[in-house]
Amino acid sequence: MADKQCYFCTSNIKNIDYKDNESLKKFTDPQARIMPRKRTGICALHQRKLSRSIKRARVLGLMPFLTE
Repeated sequence: MADKQCYFCTSNIKNIDYKDNESLKKFTDPQARIMPRKRTGICALHQRKLSRSIKRARVLGLMPFLTE
């Protein structure tokens, strides 16, 4: 089984911007839940930063908490 490479490590992205909705939506499922590390292949450091950015975007109203 081949391990997935971290998207942010391979793209050399240091900071995950909470205002960039399009890149954050790639890591949420259709119900707007944050996808787990096993499914996305992101390293632990970037998964924590991603979760923080998604939660911050939700509080500011840039992303939904739920979909209908």
